[in-house]
Amino acid sequence: MSVFGYRVAHTLGFRPWEAAARHGDAPRILATEFNREQARAQAPWGAALDLGCGTGVHAVELARRGWQVTGVDIVRKAIRRATKRARAAGVDVRFLEGDITALPAQVGTGYRLILDFGAFHGLTDPERHALGRQVDTAAAADATLLMIAVEPGRRGPLPRGAAPTDITTAFPGWTIVDDVLLPKHPIGTLHLYRLRRADNRR
Repeated sequence: MSVFGYRVAHTLGFRPWEAAARHGDAPRILATEFNREQARAQAPWGAALDLGCGTGVHAVELARRGWQVTGVDIVRKAIRRATKRARAAGVDVRFLEGDITALPAQVGTGYRLILDFGAFHGLTDPERHALGRQVDTAAAADATLLMIAVEPGRRGPLPRGAAPTDITTAFPGWTIVDDVLLPKHPIGTLHLYRLRRADNRR
């Protein structure tokens, strides 16, 4: 989906990518994945980066858990809503307006946990490769990438989807270590992929 499409969707309040992460048993599955990541270390957990953060649903949840969170989205209205959500929740999240395929310099590096909950699967192939390079730069050596992507299909203006091979092609230095099927959703069959750097697959 184009940037214009995302801006229109936010204006209309039509955000199926956020609804998918709250649909059915998805919240429990996501909580399990966050718990799993925290079990790898001791608090404080470190830095987390939410790519295409939208209105900040997941960024705020990670901040509640004690992560130092940065969220990036290209839609200004989404960033404003995310900022209000964090303020209402009483947590500190840094939200930046920007293109996730060319991250703002202030994003920095050293992120142990990176989320992409519905951005990658809507990008073009060149954009996907650009995102892969950005993630490589931003991620810590022991980083985990959690990605929600819908299976490939024709959906008109909605995201075209992504297969595992699409993901590993765009992230050649990473390995998919888990593939969890999320609850059935009108947008299509959704998967939660856990990726680790190829030399650190646990």
